[in-house]
Amino acid sequence: MTKSTLRYWNALAPENQVHWAPITGLEDMAEELTLSSDPQTGEYTRLTRFLPGADTSPFGGKTHTYPEEVFIVSGRLYDHAFAMWLEAGHYASRPPGELHGPFTTDVGCVVLEMSFPQRSDDAA
Repeated sequence: MTKSTLRYWNALAPENQVHWAPITGLEDMAEELTLSSDPQTGEYTRLTRFLPGADTSPFGGKTHTYPEEVFIVSGRLYDHAFAMWLEAGHYASRPPGELHGPFTTDVGCVVLEMSFPQRSDDAA
């Protein structure tokens, strides 16, 4: 099976707000919109929107056993693990196990995230 496909559409347009869903445990702080996924491999591409004032500090940083890529689409997000503000245009290709977060934002932020669970360190 391969990742799902869609024709062009504007995920950030106001009329498409209905497609965004609160992230469980981060309600009123962050929302997600899956753009493409492969149910067989678990690979996915999604947008994560941190709302203005979001602060994930109570949850600490996180790591994954798989690589992921992130691109800041708009706004800004402070990554406490790296002690830096990420702004529109920042990109990272994270190796498995890299600590990131917790995150805070004053103005809000949209992040494009591509995750590759099938390339997990645990998938040997």
